[in-house]
Amino acid sequence: MSDVGNGFTTAGMARLRGLLNRYVESGQIPGLVALVSRGEEVHVEAAGTMRHDGGPAMRRDTIFRMASTTKPVTMAAAMVLLDECRIRLDDPVQEWLPELADRQVLVRPDGPLDDTVPAHRPITVRDVLSSTFGLGIDLPLMAAPIGAKIMEVAYYSPAAGSAVDPDAWLRLLGGIPLSYQPGQRWQYELSHDVLSMLVARVTGQTLGDFLDERVFEPLGMRDTGFWVGEAAIDRLPPCYMPDPGTGEFHVWDEAAGGSFSKPPMFHRGGGGLVSTVDDYHTYFRMLLAGGVHHGRRILSRPAVELMTTNRLGAEVQALRHQMAVSNVHLSYGQGQHGGWGFGMAVRTHRGDYSPIGQFGWDGGTGTSVYADPRHGVTGILLTQVGLSVPAPARLIHDFWTTVCQAVDA
Repeated sequence: MSDVGNGFTTAGMARLRGLLNRYVESGQIPGLVALVSRGEEVHVEAAGTMRHDGGPAMRRDTIFRMASTTKPVTMAAAMVLLDECRIRLDDPVQEWLPELADRQVLVRPDGPLDDTVPAHRPITVRDVLSSTFGLGIDLPLMAAPIGAKIMEVAYYSPAAGSAVDPDAWLRLLGGIPLSYQPGQRWQYELSHDVLSMLVARVTGQTLGDFLDERVFEPLGMRDTGFWVGEAAIDRLPPCYMPDPGTGEFHVWDEAAGGSFSKPPMFHRGGGGLVSTVDDYHTYFRMLLAGGVHHGRRILSRPAVELMTTNRLGAEVQALRHQMAVSNVHLSYGQGQHGGWGFGMAVRTHRGDYSPIGQFGWDGGTGTSVYADPRHGVTGILLTQVGLSVPAPARLIHDFWTTVCQAVDA
């Protein structure tokens, strides 16, 4: 790390470095890259190796599978369209996504799939952006018929994800009843892939091409996209999903020849990006600056405020929080933020060391990205170990506990 200035305490940064190194030296995390910044002060730590059994060292420009930390970035595509009045928050999405017209809703969320009633109203853009359109990964419903049906659509296997035809996927989704009425309940994941289709249908471009043109190129995010070219594939480590029982490392996705080594058919807004600490730092600093990067406006200030402040009503927010608290044994404590904006969590209560107002999200491949507007702090932690075991989630927790203490108020 660079010399410490007045943004973080010297002792705090030394503790952070020691924490990261301990996780690597313990063998729980083969390698990582972390970045913290405040104002113009930026510190980067790269530790460990690309593979669990050795190999090249982690570097600042190592490329990672961002998993669900994709969501805060791909949401920018929708905000550009809102800024330009090409879509509106309360437009029914069926104008562009007719597969989602005339929805049926389960009488009971855990009931049979043929016991339905008509939706009270159409699904809107607002429902999709706030993850409340009526379908998603919902842990209390995983054993119900709708849970099994949704998992057929979610395709968490890397090989399956890269080969999915997006129009066929949307037709399949359109054949499933909603588990809740539009706007009634926050549910995870699927809304961001619906957003991918919405952007593609509105613009006539893939989500990746639109993001390249309107977000990534203006921000200089050269290592961010939905796949890694041959010239850079050596900077992408394998992704591991360790055995939950033994902790033995298993490769979930290789680099060369893996699912990110070629352009995917479906640019998934929920979890398909690869990137680096510096690219994500640039993006989150743009959000902290109200949508401006080096004097160039990328998003309007109101768009950033919509993304980074709570968009859930009190009842929906309470249900989301209760779900997070009730599943700590599965999430290892992640997800207890309270609020949700557009594409990211927003901390609405002081549940741990992180401050109210902090926004960002975590990813199932061991990634975490947040910004704190009160203190001007951005933090990024990237690993190649999935959350099939507690270690990466505990590292994420300990990283933020230590970063928050290091802020020189």
